[in-house]
Amino acid sequence: MSETVKLSVIYYSSTGTGFDIAREIAETAEKAGAEVRLRKVAELAPAAAIQGNPAWAANVEATKDVPEAAAEDVVWADAVIFGSPTRFGNVSSQLKQFIDMLGGQWAQGLLADKVYSAFTSSATLHGGQESTLLALSNTFYHFGGFIVPPGYTDASKFADGNPYGTSHVDAQGNNPVDDTTRTAAQVQAKRVVRVARALKADASL
Repeated sequence: MSETVKLSVIYYSSTGTGFDIAREIAETAEKAGAEVRLRKVAELAPAAAIQGNPAWAANVEATKDVPEAAAEDVVWADAVIFGSPTRFGNVSSQLKQFIDMLGGQWAQGLLADKVYSAFTSSATLHGGQESTLLALSNTFYHFGGFIVPPGYTDASKFADGNPYGTSHVDAQGNNPVDDTTRTAAQVQAKRVVRVARALKADASL
């Protein structure tokens, strides 16, 4: 069996923070030898809301060439890393709708026995990062997946301080993704690829 890991990075981002993290994860995973699909989920917000926020409109334009996620991107993958900004301490409606549409694949057992992990962002330091990541983990339990968090498996994790997954505080757009967050994303990506590769190598699992 080939040990080349197939990784899908599936995210929602309104103003670009999530996109920056997703891209960092995707690029790091590729350098680690994975075959990567970077995918955004469909936007649900009305055009008027998007155009009323310059950063949101700019991100829509900047990511117009990123393919939209499909159920097949999850089925294809050995590992999936989902990303969502915090919405009142929970997953964004855009990513949640995508997940909710995976019912058919779930019923066929096509979502099980994969590695899953997640990342997030919020406007404030205690704005719901952990609860959003834990909410995504609840979904992974139902999938029958292997949840692979970064934990404190690397000394750099004591800088960003989130063992559940990569998170970033953007302070309403005033704090762009920095080296601390990028390092956290790299640690998470490498760990997910490493664990997924080990699982692929052991066909009995």
